[in-house]
Parts: sequence; structure tokens; C-alpha cells
Amino acid sequence: MNTSLEKIGCFNTVLDPYNGITIDKKDLPKTKEEFELNLDFLVSEVENKRNLIWIYIDIKKSDFIPIAVNRGFVFHSCDEDYLLIVKRLKENAVIPTCANHTLGVGAVVINDNNEILVIKEKILNLGYKLPGGHIDNAEMISTAVAREVFEETGVIVEFESIISLGHFFPHQFHKSNLYIICTANPKTYEINIQDTNEILDAKWIDVKRYLEDETVLAYSKAVVFAALEYKGFIRANHEVLCHIKKDFELFFPSESKNLV
Repeated sequence: MNTSLEKIGCFNTVLDPYNGITIDKKDLPKTKEEFELNLDFLVSEVENKRNLIWIYIDIKKSDFIPIAVNRGFVFHSCDEDYLLIVKRLKENAVIPTCANHTLGVGAVVINDNNEILVIKEKILNLGYKLPGGHIDNAEMISTAVAREVFEETGVIVEFESIISLGHFFPHQFHKSNLYIICTANPKTYEINIQDTNEILDAKWIDVKRYLEDETVLAYSKAVVFAALEYKGFIRANHEVLCHIKKDFELFFPSESKNLV
């Protein structure tokens, strides 16, 4: 991937894989007047050479946004402290899709007494369900499982496998939701709810009794049945991606022993 730097006007620009240039929020000028002048110069310099212009705008400089919008920039994605905007310089230029899913994780945790760990929420008080919640930004699936179970029950667990993948739309923020159900092994048993603002109760209950409970959602029962019947996809971070300098997790069917 070409990430060469080029100074154009006051902007430090970085070339991306889509023949676009990117400007980081730290490289924006201090005033609107300077931004407007340099933005016009930038567009004129690259409009016949590049496909896209990306600009990260700090929330503290949100008054820059109308200037860019008036020059054909559109919103792409955002976080708490920035907005990413993009301008297509060529009609058929590819703009990668922005984040369009939220991610969630749940856990089937069964102890040596054949009891399953379940919780009851304060807001959606629909009976007992499996512990779980959102995967945070940059968080690995296995880390999210352990964190969510601990926050909601106080039980320490270790990730075992992925047993189910659900896709739901619409979900929060008009996005799709991918919900990953995992199995996890308990390392402790004592219930000690950490997130008392959201969790009303947590307990161990006999698996058979849980599956016979009419108040339990059919979806939850189906997931538990799958966890009892199959081993799922286990984590197997073998050497095939050791050259990638970033965090990653790979999962393969448990029968694929040669991949572990």
C-alpha cells in the first residue's frame, strides 16, 4: 500500500490505496479563512490526478464543515471528536463503505454442575437471558466475552468457541447488528454483579430447567442447544497471518486440527 506524503498548500496529504489523498485533523489550519483558501488550492491541484479527497475534521473545528460541503464534500463517518468527509473527484471513483454494523457478543457459560449462567436486565425485563453486550472499539471478541460476563455477573470466564452468529436489521442507529454467541469456561463461580445500573439479577440455573422455562426466548434456547451439541469455531491464531502488524483473531471449526 502506498502511503507517501505530499505537501499541498498547508496540508500534509497521504496517498491511500484508492488513489485518494487523506488529510488528518491535526494537519488542518487554525482559521476558516486559511482552510477555505488552501482547500480551493488543494482541489485544483489534485482534481485531475486523484480520485478522492478525505479530510478528518476535529469537532473543535466544526465551523470548517460548511466550507467543505459547499465544495462538494459529503459526510462519510464519524466518532465522538471528529467527522470524516470525502469528495469524489472522478465520477466512478470507489468510496469504501463506512461502518454499517454494530457488534455484540453473548456467552453460554455452563459449570461442572450442569448449571448455566444467566442474567436479568433492568430495562428489558423479559426474563433471564444469556450475559452479553456491545463489543468496544478495537476490542477482540474473546476479550469482549470475558469483560461482558464479568461486568454483568462477576464471574471470570475464558473464551472457548463461537457457536452462533446472528444478523439483525434494523438495529441501533439504523445499522445492522452482528451478534456473536460464544461458549466460555467459568474460572470462578461467585455471583457479584459489577454493572448494577443495567443488571437486575444474575444466577446459575440448571440447564434442563432453563430450557424448559416458558419465559425464556426461543432464540436463547436454540443457542444453548447448539452449545450442548456442537463445539463451534475455536480460536486458532496460527502463523498464516503472522506478517500482519495488527491485532487479529482467527476462528476455524474445531475439527480443523491442522489449522490450530
